[in-house]
Amino acid sequence: MKNTVLNQTLTPVFSALKRYSTDEIIPFHVPGHKQGRGSQELTNLVGKDCLSIDLTCMEDLDNICNPISVIKESEALAADLYGAENAYFLVNGTTSGIQTMILSVCEPGDKIIIPRNAHKSAIGGIILSGAEPVYIEPAIDDRFGIAMGVSPESVANALEIHPDAKAVFIINPTYYGIASDLKAIVDIAHNYEVPVIVDEAHGAHLKFGSTLPLSAMEAGADLAASSTHKLGGSLTQSSLLLHQGSLINPRRIKTSLNLTQTTSPSYILLASLDIARRQLALEGEEMIERTCRHSVALREQIRKIKPIRLLDDDILNQPGCYALDPTKIVLNFRALGLSGYEAEKILRKKYRIQPELSDLHNIILLVTIGDDDSTLGHLLTSLKDMAKGKSSKNHVQYFIQPPAIPDAVMSPRDAFYGETKAVLLNEAEGEISAEMIMAYPPGIPIICPGERINQDVIDYVNVLKKEAAELQGTEDPGINYIKVQTKRLVLLQNEENYNKQAM
Repeated sequence: MKNTVLNQTLTPVFSALKRYSTDEIIPFHVPGHKQGRGSQELTNLVGKDCLSIDLTCMEDLDNICNPISVIKESEALAADLYGAENAYFLVNGTTSGIQTMILSVCEPGDKIIIPRNAHKSAIGGIILSGAEPVYIEPAIDDRFGIAMGVSPESVANALEIHPDAKAVFIINPTYYGIASDLKAIVDIAHNYEVPVIVDEAHGAHLKFGSTLPLSAMEAGADLAASSTHKLGGSLTQSSLLLHQGSLINPRRIKTSLNLTQTTSPSYILLASLDIARRQLALEGEEMIERTCRHSVALREQIRKIKPIRLLDDDILNQPGCYALDPTKIVLNFRALGLSGYEAEKILRKKYRIQPELSDLHNIILLVTIGDDDSTLGHLLTSLKDMAKGKSSKNHVQYFIQPPAIPDAVMSPRDAFYGETKAVLLNEAEGEISAEMIMAYPPGIPIICPGERINQDVIDYVNVLKKEAAELQGTEDPGINYIKVQTKRLVLLQNEENYNKQAM
């Protein structure tokens, strides 16, 4: 039980940086620009005040690897705000938080239950930890061609088959704003004494909106990585890792974080987390409620633009779709004869609007605390004008669903570190992949290391390439070649598995 009321008006890290910058200390330490003295061009770009707090770890500024003063105080304030027991500042983005979560619960060979539409950082965490993924395949919405959340029933089934799983990994919400019934999933997992770890990269704002899906901490999850920079107001690459409960040891969390966390953190990013946390504590509910009202009003107007289809509340009856974040405006342009990629280009070049994401079928537009009547009005006017430009009788040539989960033959770690060769993707059917391929954003792998490449995967990647999607994941930047396992390694792996089964 908490007895101490923390003062959320304080900014311990930011205040310590300001004290240092005004004390006229002569720095003989990194960074080498020495508060801007060494780079006039950089000073002109970002300002003297900004560079004056671009400092390094020292006694009065604390150390992110073992915080004992101002960073520790700021993290305690963040934990208090989000209803967590512990908070950890991240300056390597939410990617480091997601990988820390997996490293905190999994050792080599341990099982982790995870949706297949997880971000590539989660697959990276699985490779680093040596965990064995047990994939849950989310339902696919036929109209938008996107993955939903996961249902409590699918998690229960996975745990019944794999009660030895070390964690359940959930996305809350997905990139497209779809939230699973997280509270029910947490209750199911906790009945097995299995922790729930949450990718909340797109949910830093959830706690502050009464009409938004539950946040991970509110739902009782054990760990959550939250992108404060995406929707909470801090600078890009600054995030939070939140912890509560007794199923995961906080010392293990910190040890795992220190494996990948930089020892030279940006104090500008740390200060932005401090400032964003204070703003959310003092004004968060008002700001997020206003953002939600803007979003609802915008959605009402977009519904009237008939050729453009809005991902709306009618999807809530689908499996795995328990709630929808209204601030994620997902639009489908199929009736206008446009792919999502084409729609993004038109919005950028003709209307000076940059969407958050485009995929084969849709675009995502984010409404945040930085929007007002001016920005939203321009967006609405642009969409109305855009809807007049194409015949509704046209259809996008390629409207296909993502391929089903390929067969897993090896662990992602064994495949990543195994003996490999590069082959043409178009000739790779039947081979075992040593790499990921994904469109970024959203960064959800189409194929993962250890999975057998099938023709559906090859065809889908070729469709994305034809639509000029931004693909990545392979050493070959053109995604023409993919690294696969050599036959010798596959034979050895199969022999090893046979011997284990015979014992």
